[in-house]
Amino acid sequence: MKAREIILRPLITEKTTLMQERENTVCFEVDRRANKIEIRKAVEELFDVNVVEVRVANRKGKPTKRYGRTVGHRPTVRKAYVKLAPGSKTPEFFEGI
Repeated sequence: MKAREIILRPLITEKTTLMQERENTVCFEVDRRANKIEIRKAVEELFDVNVVEVRVANRKGKPTKRYGRTVGHRPTVRKAYVKLAPGSKTPEFFEGI
């Protein structure tokens, strides 16, 4: 897979902004088939940073209901928490939040 196919989008929430400030960690939604090594290489290639650690969490999609009938499911999401090296610059879209 290519780097742009692995990293789908950044996740910017209250929790991730606190992690960015305290631990220099950023969070991305990644492809469900990607492993930690592929995620590390993709982040280093796309954002020109040094990665110290990658943690991955899988969130199972919940069923959505309407009037007691099951309509479908929310998508299953894989999140990657990427800890950057102390000298690395935070990617642009995480700054100013």
